[in-house]
Amino acid sequence: MANEDKKDFNAMLHNNKDMPKFQTVTDQKSIEKYGGSKMYFAPPIDYDNVIKKVPYGKVITVGKIQEYFAELSGADFTEPITAGIFVSIAAWASYQRSYDETPYWRTMKANGELNEKYPGGIEAQKEKLEAEGHTIIQKGRTNIRHYVKDYEKVLWNLK
Repeated sequence: MANEDKKDFNAMLHNNKDMPKFQTVTDQKSIEKYGGSKMYFAPPIDYDNVIKKVPYGKVITVGKIQEYFAELSGADFTEPITAGIFVSIAAWASYQRSYDETPYWRTMKANGELNEKYPGGIEAQKEKLEAEGHTIIQKGRTNIRHYVKDYEKVLWNLK
């Protein structure tokens, strides 16, 4: 996100934008990709609430949160673009608060990848995860990415 210092992420976090809501997808490629036509939109605060439940030493992926919301709501899938945006909003909102911290650094992208869009970028997330006992590995030569090693073993189950 750009201009993080000028935005009120806590206001964004509490703006539900008429969510939760459902939308029927009619595009055949999307239906095949996501396994159905009933798409769910969860409000930003729901992402924050789920992330707050992830215990010390555990991690979760945005995809697992999306699966959880879809199952909870009876949808086929949770809208992926807003999911990524709302996880970032939860991270920045926590960063802007001096209380009630949300452990956003425990939320990974797919395959346990760290998120460069969190406050402080990869280095800050890496530092927080290593402090909780995780090993961070680097992959790639030119497009370097960072991952929690064996993240599947410490993946938190929302159910």
